[in-house]
Amino acid sequence: MKTATLPPIRVAPDFRLELEGVLEQGESLSQFVENAVRTTVAKRKNQAEFIRRGMAAIEATQRDGNGIPAEQVIAKLEAKLEAARQVKEQGGG
Repeated sequence: MKTATLPPIRVAPDFRLELEGVLEQGESLSQFVENAVRTTVAKRKNQAEFIRRGMAAIEATQRDGNGIPAEQVIAKLEAKLEAARQVKEQGGG
């Protein structure tokens, strides 16, 4: 497969010096930029997949009607928080 180039980007001279200062032994600026782009692409794909799965889960819960009401979840969390506060007040935590 034929390779392609990424568009050049302009940066301030002081930032370029900072960037060159963090390059690893034998690493070129081009390698660093390619790695940064690959990492960002992977991160965005992961984020999109995470959101897709979350939305599917929400839809399935709404469709099946087996969700737990937010008020019930919050009440349980508040009860746990209060119990933890009481333990702390009694010197147990």
